[in-house]
Amino acid sequence: MPKINVALIFGGKSPEHEVSIISARNIYQAINQSLYNVLLIGISQEGKWYLESAEDFQKKDFKIGNNAQALFLLPGHQQEQIRLLENGRSIGMIDVAFPITHGPNGEDGNLQGLLNQINIPFVGPDVLGSAVGMDKDFCKKLFKQAGIGCAEGVVLYKHLLETIDYKAIEQQLGSILFIKPANMGSSVGVSKSSDYSSFMNAINEAFKYDTKILVEKAVIGREVECAVLGNEFPKASTIGEIVMLKGFYDFENKYLSEENTRLFIPAENVSPEIITKIQNIAIRAYQCLGLEGLTRVDVFLTPDNEVIVNEVNTLPGFTSVSMYPQLWEKSGIAYSDLITELLQLAIARNKRKLSLKSTRL
Repeated sequence: MPKINVALIFGGKSPEHEVSIISARNIYQAINQSLYNVLLIGISQEGKWYLESAEDFQKKDFKIGNNAQALFLLPGHQQEQIRLLENGRSIGMIDVAFPITHGPNGEDGNLQGLLNQINIPFVGPDVLGSAVGMDKDFCKKLFKQAGIGCAEGVVLYKHLLETIDYKAIEQQLGSILFIKPANMGSSVGVSKSSDYSSFMNAINEAFKYDTKILVEKAVIGREVECAVLGNEFPKASTIGEIVMLKGFYDFENKYLSEENTRLFIPAENVSPEIITKIQNIAIRAYQCLGLEGLTRVDVFLTPDNEVIVNEVNTLPGFTSVSMYPQLWEKSGIAYSDLITELLQLAIARNKRKLSLKSTRL
C-alpha cells in the first residue's frame, strides 16, 4: 500500500510563529512514518513558502527559509499544485495537509481558503469555522444566540480609542477585567487590569495585535479544557484543569515558564455528571461554530457548577506541554494515533466535498 503524502505546514505571519514550529516538530516526530511521507513546508514571518529539509528542521537554531527552496502555488490545479520557485518543478503529489499554523493568517480561515483554492484537503475546520473560531467577538455572539454561557464583556475599537470610558466599563463589569485582542491565540496580548492605569496599559497592549479588542468581566471559577474531535459526529475527551499558583494563564506561563502552572489531566474532584455536562457544552460550542476536525474548548467551571465558555482554539498547540494531545492521550488515543485520525478526518471531509456538484451541468 503506497504511503500517503502529507504536507506539514508551519510557521506563518503570526506572533505564534515559534510555537507553531515547536508543534510541527512534535507532530513530525510522532507521525506514523510507515503510513505517511511528510513534506515540510515552512511559512516565514514575511509569508514566503519554503520546502524545508528534515535535517535542518530539527536543528535548535532552525529558521524558516535559511537553507531551503522557495515555493510557489498553482491555484486550480488538481495535483502538483506546489512547485519550486527556482525551476518550476513539482514537489510531488500532496494528498492532505496538516497546517499547524497558530494565530492570524494561519488559523483564521486565510490559509484554509488558500488550501481550498489549490485543491488540497487539510486538517482542522474549514474557512467559516476557522474565521468565527478565531474572532472572539463573533464567537460570543453566536454562543449567546445558542444559549451557551460566556463571560460578560464589551468590544472596543482602535479608531474609537479616544471615546473609551473606563468608569462606565468599570461600573458595568467591575474593577477586575481581562483585556484581549479579538483575533489572537496563545494568550498573546492578553492582560489583567484592576484600575485605570493598568486598564489603559492593557488596552494599548491588546491594540498592538488587533484593531478590535474585548474587555471581559472576571469569572470566578476553575479553568477547565476539553478537546473535541470529529466531523459530522464529534466526540469529546476527558477534561483537564489549569491551576495557577500566581498570575493567570498568559503566553509566558503557557510556554516559557512552568513554575506557576499546574496541569491536572484528568481534572480532579469533578463529578461524572459535571464532566458530562462540560463535554456536552464543548460539543455544542463546536457545532454552533460549524467546526470540524479538531478544536480545544476552554471553559470556566463556577462554584455553583455553571459552565462558562471562555474561548475555542481551532488549531490548538501540539507542543510537549499542550493540552489537546494530552487530553486525548488520557482518553485512550495515543499521540501518533491522534495524528492519523485527524488526517483521516481531513480526507473524509474532502471526499464529502467532492461528492457535491460544482457546476450546473
